[in-house]
Amino acid sequence: MIRVGIVGGSGYTGGELLRLLTFHPDCEVTQITSERFAGKSVFKTHPNLRGSTSLKFCALTELKSCDVLFLCLPHGETMERIEFFQALAPKIIDLSADFRLADPSRYEHWYGRAHIRPDLLGSFVYGIPELHRDTIRAATHVACAGCNATASTLALQPLARRGLIASAVIDVKAGSSEGGNVASDASHHPERSGAVRSYRPTRHRHVGEIEQSLGGFPVHFSATSIEMVRGILATCHVFLTEPLEDKAVWGAFREDYAKEPFIRIVKERSGIYRYPEPKLLSGTNFCDIGFESDRGSNRLVIISAIDNLMKGAAGQAVQCFNIMHGLDEASALTFPGLHPI
Repeated sequence: MIRVGIVGGSGYTGGELLRLLTFHPDCEVTQITSERFAGKSVFKTHPNLRGSTSLKFCALTELKSCDVLFLCLPHGETMERIEFFQALAPKIIDLSADFRLADPSRYEHWYGRAHIRPDLLGSFVYGIPELHRDTIRAATHVACAGCNATASTLALQPLARRGLIASAVIDVKAGSSEGGNVASDASHHPERSGAVRSYRPTRHRHVGEIEQSLGGFPVHFSATSIEMVRGILATCHVFLTEPLEDKAVWGAFREDYAKEPFIRIVKERSGIYRYPEPKLLSGTNFCDIGFESDRGSNRLVIISAIDNLMKGAAGQAVQCFNIMHGLDEASALTFPGLHPI
């Protein structure tokens, strides 16, 4: 049995990790930390787990050695304590942005400050299994990809790999859980309810990850908050280097993703679910991808949907965990979603 600790477990991502790992057949969650809720039962902040676990939150200073640490800390805190965490566990899966970018100058460009441990950048494998499964398998340190970056990168990767993209304009619509569980003026119900709010029309930090993964063409990215708790819908306007028939697009996606357990190509001729719909992915680790050609132009619209807390965070982290330990990649991740919801 693999002994697991979760650091920063009172947030939404930590709660999802605990939900998944509590029912994982090959691991035991031995500790979960929260400075605010130390000593209290985990169901105080994750009421869905009432009766499923007897764990209580502990303080960071109470952490004991384990086999794997999942780090769900705010951005900037992992790199401040990385030596402490490395002393406690031989394997680390970090869900923050601290070690996603390999280049210190790129990190400073996108985060507006110098990285305090640039010597460790590049030592974490970037955690999108569909792109880096072999290196994840041999890794001891993984930096899980950002949620918007995951949805966008998976949508574009098959064409980018073939050099078929001249440029891309990505419009992401995101649910409120992407902002975490700390209240703010923007999340106050009278302000958030009914909102269609452009919160990052330019310079979104996840562009650095997309460019690092795909490279070779300009990426223009905008993000909008909508009235949805979970989910991301990435509408990617891809301008091709050459005209492509639908058959060629299908061929690229099938060749790259046919054996992927968590990617589904969605393109129906009729019905209300002809294209990916994030509502259907709540609680699942799937990434649904569809596309539509703009006939008479070189524009291809690729649509990608995920649950930001699952394939965009906790689910992807567990997928990486499974790969790192030679387990069934889908272990604890087979929930198919609900309909209607």
